[in-house]
Amino acid sequence: MSDYGHELWFGSFITPIARPPQAPVELAQTSERAGLDLVSFQDHPYQSAFQDTWTLMSYVAARTERIRISGNVLSLPLRPPAVLARAAASLDRLTGGRVELGIGAGAFWDGIVAMGGRRLEPAQAVRAVEEAVDVIGGLWATDETGPFRVTGEFYTLNGAKRGPAPAHRIPIRIGAYKPRMLRLTGKIADGWLPSLGFLPEGPASLRAMNQQIDEAASAAGREPAAISRLLNLSG
Repeated sequence: MSDYGHELWFGSFITPIARPPQAPVELAQTSERAGLDLVSFQDHPYQSAFQDTWTLMSYVAARTERIRISGNVLSLPLRPPAVLARAAASLDRLTGGRVELGIGAGAFWDGIVAMGGRRLEPAQAVRAVEEAVDVIGGLWATDETGPFRVTGEFYTLNGAKRGPAPAHRIPIRIGAYKPRMLRLTGKIADGWLPSLGFLPEGPASLRAMNQQIDEAASAAGREPAAISRLLNLSG
C-alpha cells in the first residue's frame, strides 16, 4: 500500500482467518518486525471462517508496539458508526495513536442481510457512508459544546454525548470504486483505499479514478493532494 502525495507507506493486508487463530496475529507481528508502517485486516462479519475484525485488531494492538492498525475496509452496514466512533477512539487512546479507519459501503449483500443488515441500493449506500462519516466526526468533536444530534435517512442520534476523543486525528479512508463513491471520497474523506483486484480495468483504471476524486475535492474547496491514496495488492 502506498500513500499518494505525501510520504510513502508500506503495509500488509491480512485475511482474518479463524484457523489457526494466531496466524493473522503472527503476520501482523512479522509486519512490524519487517519495518512496515501499517497492518490492515479484511472485514467480512458474515464469513464464519473469519475472526471478528475489530476483536482481532484490538488483540493485535496489544501484541504490537509501533505499527499502525486499520480495518480494510470495515463493513458499515454491520458496524453502526456511533459505536464504531467510540471503539476507534478508545483503541486509538489505548495504543497511543496507532489506529487508522477504513470504511466501506458494503459488499456481498446476501451475507449482510443474513446477519441482520439492511440491503441498500447503490445510491443509498453512498448516502449512508456520507451520514456515517458525519456521525463519526460529530462524536469525536469534543471541543464542541452540547450533545450531538443528527437526523439522517440511515442514522439518527438524539442527543448523544460526545467523546472520547481519539489520541490523534484518525484519518477516515473510503473503499470506493464507482463514480458516486469516488466523488464522495473527494468531498469528505481523508483518503482512498481500494483493492487492485476490484478496479474495473486493473491498474489502467487508477488515473481516471484519481481524477474523479481530485475534481470532487476541488469542487468542495479541498486540496486534492491532502487526500491520501492507498492501494491493496494481492496475489
